[in-house]
Amino acid sequence: MSRKLKALLPKQSGRDNKGRVSVRHQGGRHKRMFRVIDFKRDKRDMEGSVVAIEYDPNRTVDIALVHYADGEKRYILAPVGLSIGDKVVSGEDVELNPGNTLPLTSIPVGTVIHNIELNKGAGGKLVRSAGSSATVFAKEDGCVQVKMPSGEVRRVHEANRASIGQL
Repeated sequence: MSRKLKALLPKQSGRDNKGRVSVRHQGGRHKRMFRVIDFKRDKRDMEGSVVAIEYDPNRTVDIALVHYADGEKRYILAPVGLSIGDKVVSGEDVELNPGNTLPLTSIPVGTVIHNIELNKGAGGKLVRSAGSSATVFAKEDGCVQVKMPSGEVRRVHEANRASIGQL
C-alpha cells in the first residue's frame, strides 16, 4: 500500500463556507504541507528503521520518518531518546524502547507512555503534544489506570495500545 506522506494544507483565512470573512485578522500565513501521521501504528510485528527526525509546522512535537521492511514509509511522533537508525516495532511482545507500541496489558506499571488509544484500533487520541507523557498507574478488572499529564487518573481498556516514551 502506497500512500502520500504530505498533502497541501489549505488556508482558511478566517472565511466561512460561503467565502465571507467570519473571523477578522486571519489572513496571510506561510504555505504549509500537512504531514500524514500514523497514529494507529497498525503494522504489527514489522520492524521499521528511523531514517529522519523532522520538524512539523502543524504540531508542537517533532516527527520521525520510518522505513519498514516491506518498503513502506510512515511518519510517527518522535519521543525523547529516539534517534536516526533506531528500530521501532508495533506488536504484542516487543521491547520497552522509545517509539515502540504495545497493548496496555504488556506495559508494566510505572512506564511512561504517549499516543494512547481510547477505542481499540481507532488510533491514539490522548497525550500527543510536545513535552507531555502519561504514566501507567495500576491494572485492575480488564482496565488500566493511566495518570494523565493533567494529574487526572483515567481508566482505559487493557486491549488498547500506547507508545513508549515521553514526547
